[in-house]
Amino acid sequence: MKFLSVRDLRGKSAQVWKDLAEEKEMVVTNNGRPIAILSSVHDSNLEESLSALRRARSIEAVASLQRSSVEKGVDRLSPSEINREIKAARKKRRR
Repeated sequence: MKFLSVRDLRGKSAQVWKDLAEEKEMVVTNNGRPIAILSSVHDSNLEESLSALRRARSIEAVASLQRSSVEKGVDRLSPSEINREIKAARKKRRR
């Protein structure tokens, strides 16, 4: 996978678009850190590509929530403790 800086993206955009067709994916970096992914698409696969990207983001969001629950220790709550938390949150929301 090819990495390119924001500066390269701005200054050499015509070449980036040409290279993207061959590379299929490129990672855009800012100060050496990845900030975006460029991915080639076609009219025929645009919806499928967007759907796959959204699924991947959803999976990452769930994984992040799971990691967070383990860090906070709430992954070991019993069903009754979970129900108490839900009731407390709903009660708080009604106020």
